[in-house]
Amino acid sequence: MAPDLVALPGVGIDTAGQLLVTAGDNPHRLRSEAAFARLCGVAPIPASSGRPDRHRLHRGGDRDANSALWRITLVRMRCHQPTEDYVTRRTAEGKTKTEIMRCIKRYVARGTFPLLAARPMGHQPSATTTASG
Repeated sequence: MAPDLVALPGVGIDTAGQLLVTAGDNPHRLRSEAAFARLCGVAPIPASSGRPDRHRLHRGGDRDANSALWRITLVRMRCHQPTEDYVTRRTAEGKTKTEIMRCIKRYVARGTFPLLAARPMGHQPSATTTASG
């Protein structure tokens, strides 16, 4: 149903299926990639107390979609060279693994949203079809 989604690095059939279920039959109800990220529970929320500028993930949303994004992130961190380079760079900057994964999950949500929003809607019955009684 979404071959472009499965073609992304780290996205398998099960994770793509979960993201399709999360987007639902009417993906156009999601106004933006930020709304999709919030629905998946990967929208950053400020969690600073004092000087350090920290963020945490929104704990609401679809937990199964969040889990799918986590699996994609984990695969990319282990098998996708640009992501491995990103992790190395952010670790050198002093970021923790949890903070790095939060950033990557948001990035993955941002990258998958256009593929979910652009997919054709389900089969609509034609106007000429009538019910027989």
